Amino acid sequence: MATLADHKRRRIDELTARTAEGGGVSLLRDAGRRLLRNPAAIVGGAIILLFLIIAIFAPLVAPHDPVQRFPELTGGLTVDSIPGASAGHPLGSDPLGRDFASRMIYGARQTLFVGVLATLIGLLCGVLLGAIAGAAGGWVDMLIMRITDVMLALPSLLLAITLVALARQPTQWTVIVAVAVVNVPIFARLLRGSMLAQRESDHVLAARALGVRQRHIVTRHMLPNSLTAVIVQATLTFAVAILDAAALSFLGLGDPDINRAEWGLMLGVDGVRYLEVRPELAYFPAIAIILVALGFTLLGESMREALDPKNRR
Repeated sequence: MATLADHKRRRIDELTARTAEGGGVSLLRDAGRRLLRNPAAIVGGAIILLFLIIAIFAPLVAPHDPVQRFPELTGGLTVDSIPGASAGHPLGSDPLGRDFASRMIYGARQTLFVGVLATLIGLLCGVLLGAIAGAAGGWVDMLIMRITDVMLALPSLLLAITLVALARQPTQWTVIVAVAVVNVPIFARLLRGSMLAQRESDHVLAARALGVRQRHIVTRHMLPNSLTAVIVQATLTFAVAILDAAALSFLGLGDPDINRAEWGLMLGVDGVRYLEVRPELAYFPAIAIILVALGFTLLGESMREALDPKNRR
């Protein structure tokens, strides 16, 4: 008669054999499977992919040049009337007689460019500071963390407005730098916390006991195992960066070039000014901004749930 110990032993042998045959399932592969089964991740990824395709292929998708003024549109412009949808212009005209649909399509390129580039710059700077603080410790860690505490104590949009206001001539790049600086302390503190947790892990202690150099421990053990949470946060930060950049342009602190098609600028310059005359000028950019932010938020939350077992439902 088989004992309980024999049953457990056979069960362990079966699981071991099954794992050996299938090669096991890595964390990333398991996370990928969970994302493919998650409706929120699928919807978020589809939204992002759609807008990325529109942004990349804007010259092929847009029916007209976004800065060209059309006589059939300018002829119908008055103070109290802006032409709506017509043949060749599915979304009508903007206040200057330009094709509004084309400007919306090109606006996807500008908005995503600003949000993605600002997030990447903030991510790289934040990872650098967080890695230095987490690896060095001591007064270096204290100095970097106190600076990040000061930056995190201020509302992100207020800090971004302050940084843009310091520029003599606001441009698209001042918005990118301001939004990037706002995101730096978020990534730095998150990575630093993850590296501190890795410092006392078994594999790091084993590497120290074997005499591995501190530099190699940080770059090969602590840093790679701490980046998962930062990457997930970066996906969520895309949404915040797009909203902050649009808010700065809406407030008139972005690129003053009215020919540049950017959703925040279109919403602030044309949408609000002509809200009673033609509310679609405000509705379409606002809806586009919300959809893009929603897509990154859904994908980021799904990634967090898939990569972190503590957040799984």
